[in-house]
Amino acid sequence: MNREDMEMFAANWIANWNARDLDAILAHFVEDARFISPLAAELTGSPIIEGKTSLRAYWSKALEASSELHFTLIAAVCDIERQVLGVHYVARRNGKARRALETMRFVDNLQVEGESFYSAQETSSGD
Repeated sequence: MNREDMEMFAANWIANWNARDLDAILAHFVEDARFISPLAAELTGSPIIEGKTSLRAYWSKALEASSELHFTLIAAVCDIERQVLGVHYVARRNGKARRALETMRFVDNLQVEGESFYSAQETSSGD
């Protein structure tokens, strides 16, 4: 992926989450993808999710628990040589907002690894 591909991917990723389109979100993962998130531990008991089927189960639960969900892209940080994309965004969920960064590593244009990082809850309603 080049920089333009990565920036387009980031914009589409945000749009897919905002549309709650789990099929589109999962379409770019390899079957044995690995994903790490502190929020996963809250819903699954483990911060590490392995495999597309497990990702679907985790994100289905997360979406069910989210009456409100909206992401706003701040920036896409691209490491072309390593095929790593960092998507920096504001995540609004159930009336609370916080900044987040999700790193994604690609092989042959498919995501093989991902990890999410979250800030403290924001106290204001602005970005």
